[in-house]
Amino acid sequence: MSDPVGRKFGSHIRDLRKARVLTQEALAERSSLSVDAVRRIERGAFSPSLDTVRKLAVGLEVSLSTLFESFTMQRRDTVAEICDLLERRRPDEIRLVWRVIHAIFEAR
Repeated sequence: MSDPVGRKFGSHIRDLRKARVLTQEALAERSSLSVDAVRRIERGAFSPSLDTVRKLAVGLEVSLSTLFESFTMQRRDTVAEICDLLERRRPDEIRLVWRVIHAIFEAR
């Protein structure tokens, strides 16, 4: 796939991966994909199936809706990404995150 949308999607995946400080190898492992597949997707040289996109979303810890919405908006939606991350956490972990966030903003 060498079309502009494929390159743009690949760039989007790369940006999300780098924002999480993940290597291509780490994303591949977290996504149950080969490193070659991640590289080809990021270059826009491979058109991923919906199942592959789902695996990438799992590896990046975002929902499919966040992945596609941020791609469509052409910018990351950090708040949506945080919500996706918290959605998979236990209630006690969420309370801890709340206390940390509250302490950060209360200190200002």
